[in-house]
Amino acid sequence: MTLKKKTAAKSNKRAEKPNSAAKKMPKVKDTKKPRIKVLIADDHSVVREGLVSLITRKADMIVIAEAGNGREAADLWKQHRPDVTLLDLRMPELDGVGAIKEIRASDENARIIVLTTFDGDEDIYRAIQAGAKGYLLKDVPREALMDCIRRVHAGETSVPVHLAAKLAERVSGETLSAREIDVLKLMAQGKSNKEIGSALFISEGTVKSHVKAIFSKMNVISRTEAVASATRRGLIQL
Repeated sequence: MTLKKKTAAKSNKRAEKPNSAAKKMPKVKDTKKPRIKVLIADDHSVVREGLVSLITRKADMIVIAEAGNGREAADLWKQHRPDVTLLDLRMPELDGVGAIKEIRASDENARIIVLTTFDGDEDIYRAIQAGAKGYLLKDVPREALMDCIRRVHAGETSVPVHLAAKLAERVSGETLSAREIDVLKLMAQGKSNKEIGSALFISEGTVKSHVKAIFSKMNVISRTEAVASATRRGLIQL
């Protein structure tokens, strides 16, 4: 082989090497994480629209369904299986706690955040006891809401410090019995002890005993104060 041919052959081999190396390079995998799928449930359309607008601006989240009541929320959850559900507490047909219970009956690992205007200790307690992983008030800052969604999606529980303090107080305090709650509800309607006894099929003396126990447990001195406190805490709804 002539020197010219040898030089050409070497040049060809050098030219082939980059192509060979390129063929052996591993493919770069797409590491982009899937977006957090969110279901929004609130009986106020303006609130839903605001939440949809806020969430869809985030690159890591997407709204996959909207519900206008608790019954629809539970049904849509079963249909879409969202990663995180934002749920109002007071809704028609089925309230927030009822919806949480039904959803978690389908999947106990469902991640649900209560987003509400009610901050009573009983409201918080019932929601967390039902299985909510987060509890926020609707005046929460935008980024705090986004952070809560991400944290709950990651498997954490997210309750602001001031609401957690109310929850702790409720857990450590004296609990009203179901019968005492019944008496409170009738007291809120302005019924007398005699009328309450007739409605619950108990004696007037028994009603008086329940009223006394209610006053003691709630640390109040009047029916008006008892009803006001019970409403504020979420024990009863007027």
